[in-house]
Amino acid sequence: MDNWTDIKTDIATVAAYFSADDDAKLRRYFESMSDDVLSRRDAFGFNPFHMSLKTAIMFVDEIGNMREALLGLLLYTICKERPEKVKDIESDFGSEVARIVRGLTKISDLARKNTSVETDNFRNLLVTFAEDVRVVLIAIADRITLLRNIVDTKNTEAREAVTREASFLYAPLAHKLGLYNIKKEIEDFSLQYLEPEPYNHIKSKLQESEEERNKYIQRFVKPIEAKLLMGGFKFHIKARTKSIYSIWQKMKKQKCEFEKVYDLFAIRVILDTEDNEKQEKMQCWQVYSMVTDMYQPNPKRLRDWLSKPKDNGYESLHTTVLGPEQKWVEVQIRTERMDDIAEHGLAAHWRYKGVKESGTGIENWLANIRGALESNDNLQLMDKFQMGLEEDEVYVFTPKGDLIKFQKGATILDFAYRIHSNVGDHCGGGKINGRIVTIRQELHSGDEVEIITNNNQSPKRDWLKIVKSSRAKAKIRLALKEQELRQAAMAKELLERRFKNRKIELEESVINKLVKKLGYKEITLFFKDIADEVLDVNIVIDKYLEVQAEANGTLRQTTHQDVESIEEFVEKRTNEEGELIIERNLVGVDYQFAKCCNPQKGDEIFAFVTISGGIKIHKKNCPNAHDLQSRFGYRILKARWK
Repeated sequence: MDNWTDIKTDIATVAAYFSADDDAKLRRYFESMSDDVLSRRDAFGFNPFHMSLKTAIMFVDEIGNMREALLGLLLYTICKERPEKVKDIESDFGSEVARIVRGLTKISDLARKNTSVETDNFRNLLVTFAEDVRVVLIAIADRITLLRNIVDTKNTEAREAVTREASFLYAPLAHKLGLYNIKKEIEDFSLQYLEPEPYNHIKSKLQESEEERNKYIQRFVKPIEAKLLMGGFKFHIKARTKSIYSIWQKMKKQKCEFEKVYDLFAIRVILDTEDNEKQEKMQCWQVYSMVTDMYQPNPKRLRDWLSKPKDNGYESLHTTVLGPEQKWVEVQIRTERMDDIAEHGLAAHWRYKGVKESGTGIENWLANIRGALESNDNLQLMDKFQMGLEEDEVYVFTPKGDLIKFQKGATILDFAYRIHSNVGDHCGGGKINGRIVTIRQELHSGDEVEIITNNNQSPKRDWLKIVKSSRAKAKIRLALKEQELRQAAMAKELLERRFKNRKIELEESVINKLVKKLGYKEITLFFKDIADEVLDVNIVIDKYLEVQAEANGTLRQTTHQDVESIEEFVEKRTNEEGELIIERNLVGVDYQFAKCCNPQKGDEIFAFVTISGGIKIHKKNCPNAHDLQSRFGYRILKARWK
């Protein structure tokens, strides 16, 4: 539980970070907090405001003294209770502080969705939500501060949940941002809280062997120091013991006991040399030669990152040698410059230690941030550094809180087809954050999306222009193909029934010739036009008889009556009512809307005269428009809305 004396002490400590003007304004905000806020406790019995003070102190000590970040961190606790205060904060402290408060609010809202953090999508969404990199730094600082203070908590279930989240989400982010000590500390806490037995075992073993290990290091290093001094080198040597978490991972990978882990520590020989690339490399190789003259090297363990540095800029020369008592020891040889880069982030072996490079915009952005962290010791540059990330991807939630990634520009229809083909085929629209939208509505990161289905809805060809993902396009094409096959089957059944009624035998070979004669490349398209009433069944039968007669050598005149001229046909069906004006300013024409494109008032349209079905109204961009105009141009009439 929090002690109010401690809270006052921490307030005084934090106040020292700010100017007198900022301090005076902050105190006014603190005084406006209600007793309810000051007495509130979280799952671990801590007051949120007091924890924000502790986080601020940790932030300055281990990340940097950044005015906007610290103000945003402290003021967020107040705004969480009173969101209307954000406008006042912008006025009193500036737009950057207000932006940080909004970013922390977004992350808090994200956490409340109860989404599983164990997805790369979640990690990327968290970074995308942060409008300023300092929001991510604050989130990491907040989590490590909490982990340090819940060692003795009785609420172990809540501690496990917090630790799992920190291990999966915040450790990799800290790693990428160059906060390597924090990353290692989070990993050690994850082992301590989630797997206490191996943690305590390794910790105990390290403590037991510490004196012996230090003596061994001295025996190993002494002859190297002597040789380097004789060679006139300026240098210093330090030993680095691996983290408990790292040792445990090695034990599991190698399936061995603690005593069998030979590289519990590494020796670093750091040369003070001229800042000259050629000179640096030459001296590193000279030291390598001296070390391997004294101790037998393992040629399989040589790592030359001098000749070809890692993609992330890491430079060093690693070798493993057989030291006293036949123990293998890793030796790292580098210059002060190389060591400085390694210590401040560019090394850390992140590419092969579980944080995969995906090549996405977020990954590249984080790499740039890491560079900014390394290039400015006081991190003052970060005060002006904003994310500037152009989203190539969006991350949206299902109503159950699951997170799904889409490419930028994806729509409600993409979301529907990602859920299930049947949901996509019957998608009539959706809801985004509770607001009803059309299938064309674009998705944005953080949206909560729900699909509205309609059993009467079916895929349309223009849906291919609405969706962005190749998966959705493939599913729509498949559905359209299935529709065509169903329509063709129905049209074929209708044709067979009409043939039977007229007591005409249906010959497959004659039908195939008829299809070719009418200019169709596929018989399914022929049947589709019958289903869409583009072709009249009676005319098809008459044409069939003509083709059959030709095949039998008994060509005869067309058996059907000659079709009236289009003008006469139109005039015959004209009356005084209707909402369309068809060619020659005819109104009140008996017409129907084509089912293939379902024209709506306002669409650009044309009229198509069928032989027995009257006039069909089509959209100008109807999927069948080109085919109708090229093959039946004499039946096309201009049309417009009244």
